[in-house]
Amino acid sequence: MYEDVSDTAVRLFLEKGFDAVSVAEVAAEAGISKPTLFRYFPAKEDLVLYRIADHEDEAARIVAGQAEPVAALRRNFLAGLERFDPVTGLCEVPEVLAFHSLLYGTPSLVVRAYGHMERSEEALARALGGTLDARLAAGQIIAVQRILALDNWRRIAGGERAADVRESAVRAAERAFGVLEGAVRGLLGEDGEDGEDGEDGEG
Repeated sequence: MYEDVSDTAVRLFLEKGFDAVSVAEVAAEAGISKPTLFRYFPAKEDLVLYRIADHEDEAARIVAGQAEPVAALRRNFLAGLERFDPVTGLCEVPEVLAFHSLLYGTPSLVVRAYGHMERSEEALARALGGTLDARLAAGQIIAVQRILALDNWRRIAGGERAADVRESAVRAAERAFGVLEGAVRGLLGEDGEDGEDGEDGEG
């Protein structure tokens, strides 16, 4: 149900533009009532963001039980680049490019997507221990992954081939995660408990 309605909405948005399509039009095309649609998707933007909703706790799942959380995330991101996973931005499938153009090119979707990132940060911070320093680390991690993916998408959208971009994308990811690893280790320390009360850990 969710997927079918979301797919219908995204198709219409790509054909006519996000702002040109009403929720009533999506509901009619999907064969459901407008109140029913709003029960599943509280906001129009959620019809689009449903496609990435399952990634909200991905980082948290990856680091769960890991002694070196950033290393685990780096391996996952590099593996995604290897298989041209859309979540890394390194994907030239026309449908994926069109979806990302819709997402990044619609101001209300960009704003709504920040809520998705905040929930990703919150889930990751809990997985890292839930302290202030864990929240600081989670914010940096999510930001790095977002910026790397966005840069890859912009290059592909600009006409470069994914196969040609991948080598430099891998180097950028290695460099970014390398810096990130030191920063996160400095925040979390060996036991991940520093900064629990928002202090610097002295005393």
